[in-house]
Amino acid sequence: MLAFLSRATARLTDFIEDAEFLDALSGPLATGASKLLPRGPVNDLLSGTAGGHPLHPALVLAPLGCWLSATTLDALGGPGSRNAARRLLGVGSVAALPAALAGVNDWMDTTGPEQRVGLVHALVNASGLSLFTASWWVRGQGHHGVGVALSSGAMALAAAGGWLGGHLAYARGVGVDTTVFQSAVQDWTDVGTDDQVREGTPILVRAHGTPVMLVRDGSTIMALADRCTHRGAPLHEGTIDDGCVTCPWHGSKFRLADGAITHGPATRPQPRFDVRVMNGRVQVRQAGVLTSLRTNPVS
Repeated sequence: MLAFLSRATARLTDFIEDAEFLDALSGPLATGASKLLPRGPVNDLLSGTAGGHPLHPALVLAPLGCWLSATTLDALGGPGSRNAARRLLGVGSVAALPAALAGVNDWMDTTGPEQRVGLVHALVNASGLSLFTASWWVRGQGHHGVGVALSSGAMALAAAGGWLGGHLAYARGVGVDTTVFQSAVQDWTDVGTDDQVREGTPILVRAHGTPVMLVRDGSTIMALADRCTHRGAPLHEGTIDDGCVTCPWHGSKFRLADGAITHGPATRPQPRFDVRVMNGRVQVRQAGVLTSLRTNPVS
């Protein structure tokens, strides 16, 4: 039974990821969303940049909690709990709006299979929200039985939408620090000559296969992980300005000195490398605390 379910869910997600016909809808919607939510303070807020984690997964707890509580009251609460269940449905529907906005904010930076799954995830959740709102309405008109039927169907859609959201995060890594599985450079490693690194012009080097961006600021050479933590863009193709590097794909800005984020949509800082020059050769090693995933990578 377990193997059957596993194969069935894999076939479903594979079908959605391969459904190129969805691009006709997802592409224009993502473009429109990027115009509605341009880079800036609102985009940073919805991304969760200040908190260090994507905001969308946290915001969905409020509507899901309200809707699940209302469903529980419908099943176990009896007639005396009907008003409370209806209020919970209303609060959940209102709370779903900022959660959805944060989700759109994250989704517009995806492409290909991830964008297709995200589109279906959004459509399923929007359908569930519509049914929950309709349930709240008809209950107010005295049609409790119809309201329970609508919210039961909505709960099933919310569960399906949540499962697709989990697939995006846990199977496709959307919202995950894209550098977390890169092998850590634990020892001083030679990556090139001192004269290769020029003022204000980032270059790409590799330390035991790990891509590293080097850039000179006066007499100091600074090094960050080249792969952007947000969606994996090559930072050495970005621009250097005011002590920061700007991601060439989505505009996240990281301080060269320590990898800290000065502007989203990234939520995780760039891993930093210590740098030294020995006999005209540049050597780097990972700075800070080394996590177990980096010191024992899949590779």
